[in-house]
Amino acid sequence: MHKHKKDVIEMEGIVTEAYPAGLFKVLLDNQKTVLAYISGKIRQKKILILVGDRVKVEFHISDLTRGRITYRFREKKRS
Repeated sequence: MHKHKKDVIEMEGIVTEAYPAGLFKVLLDNQKTVLAYISGKIRQKKILILVGDRVKVEFHISDLTRGRITYRFREKKRS
C-alpha cells in the first residue's frame, strides 16, 4: 500500500517521554498524547531527539494515535 501526501496530517508537539528503539510519547499542541517513532531520514542523519524537544509529527488519516517524527525544531539561541 502506497501512502500519498493527501492522506497525511502534520501536527507539532513536545516530546514528553523516550522509549527504547526510537519510540517517543509526544504531547501535541491540541493537548492529545500520541506514540511516535523516528522517521528513516532522522535516523539516517543521526539527529538526537530528547525529552523536551519540539517536533513535527506526521499521521496517516486512518490512525491518529501513532505517528512518525519527521522534523526536530532547533532551539532558539539564548542571549
